[in-house]
Amino acid sequence: MPKIKLPTRSPHIDMTPMVDLFSVVLTFLMLTSTMRQQEPATVDTPSSISEKPTPDNNTLTLLLSTDDKVFLNFDNGPDTLLHYRPRILAEMGKRYNIEFTPSELRAFEKYPTSIGVPILKMKEFLNAKSNKEKTVFQTGIPLDSTDNQLSLWILFARQVNPNIQACIKGDSKTDFPIVQKVLDIMADKNMFKFNLITNLEATKINLQEIQK
Repeated sequence: MPKIKLPTRSPHIDMTPMVDLFSVVLTFLMLTSTMRQQEPATVDTPSSISEKPTPDNNTLTLLLSTDDKVFLNFDNGPDTLLHYRPRILAEMGKRYNIEFTPSELRAFEKYPTSIGVPILKMKEFLNAKSNKEKTVFQTGIPLDSTDNQLSLWILFARQVNPNIQACIKGDSKTDFPIVQKVLDIMADKNMFKFNLITNLEATKINLQEIQK
């Protein structure tokens, strides 16, 4: 008796569910993600072989540009409910008899990049409508002997958040005097430990040396 041969059919794969899932994920990412804004100063950090990552929170980042300007940034700590950023700004306002409104404090809290605005211009900076208008006020944090605002920022940042850690991000061509001045200000406020933000240097592996 002959065998019954079933008709052969090529398999059919329905890609519709995968395409739908991809569309949902893509839409979610587009709605929830935000564009990373450019720092007020372009910094080409030096290379190193250190693989130690920078802390995720409790950081005070000092950005040193090639034209001897200093910008700073700090986070809200491990819990955003702590609201460290607006509290630090409020302390600076008290020092200079400036009262910031709740909307100005929120704008400062949500500002995504480093800030180099003299405190007397901070209200105008926070109320500026566009990033182009805000850029005008980014002239660097004053740190001269007559008005050392950087020293006060560090002082109030440590008072509000005792666990804060300093991170210095400087350009490879930044002049040493400005670096030394920033380090002296940090030391004056008992901040002796800091992290240097660098680029990981690529290393070549010699297989012959390893085999030996």
